Amino acid sequence: MNEAAQLRYDDIKVGTVYEFERTISRDDVLNFADLTGDHNPLHVDLEFGAQSQFGENIVHGMLAAALFSTLVGMYCPGERALYMSQTLQFRKPIFYGDRVTVRGTVTEKNDIIKMITLRTEIMR
Repeated sequence: MNEAAQLRYDDIKVGTVYEFERTISRDDVLNFADLTGDHNPLHVDLEFGAQSQFGENIVHGMLAAALFSTLVGMYCPGERALYMSQTLQFRKPIFYGDRVTVRGTVTEKNDIIKMITLRTEIMR
């Protein structure tokens, strides 16, 4: 998807699922590290990652979480969306080359202020 969805509030239904897939590459991680300044060797140093408890480098949790912004801004509701808040819990690591599914399920709609709530998750 190159253009943001243009969903109207009335078109969004509770229970609807919006999702996309993305493969996270080593280059994505290195670019994120440069952007944020987080060059933790667990994420960027191949030798360090190989000797870690994970046996390889892991993707920054916040890089994965940033994909929720893509979900809101491009898929649901899309154009003109304002991302208000997020609560995160990191349960499993993501590794270079993992293909993840980013999913948002509409759980609530507030008709007074025209706000939707999504239950979000990333699965690999």
